[in-house]
Amino acid sequence: MAPRLDHVGLDVSDYEASKAFYEQALAPLGMTLMMEPIEGVGGFGDDFPFFWIGQRERGSDSGTHVAFRTESRETVDAFHAAGLAAGGEDNGGPGLREIYHPHYYGAFVLDPDGNNVEAVCHTPV
Repeated sequence: MAPRLDHVGLDVSDYEASKAFYEQALAPLGMTLMMEPIEGVGGFGDDFPFFWIGQRERGSDSGTHVAFRTESRETVDAFHAAGLAAGGEDNGGPGLREIYHPHYYGAFVLDPDGNNVEAVCHTPV
């Protein structure tokens, strides 16, 4: 088996606020809250939980960047709109980022702890 990312987790300062943000912001990506194995910890995903948030006494890891790949530019747009509607802060609206490659279409939203969350589509229109 080739190495691959199994899951990623972010520390959050307010679990309930972050859970509400991610439930709304990740919905356009087809991701839902799949489990809360213990109080203050939740796993989001589609067929299995691979994106985790957890409230920790040490505080959040501000400055973390997570990018979710999508199959369409419309999904990137919907993610950005949902993230803003959920209370996220715009960190780069939907658009081409040709500095990466000619078809890189992404959008960025800061979550309640300042983590940079992105949706990206790599396919041409």
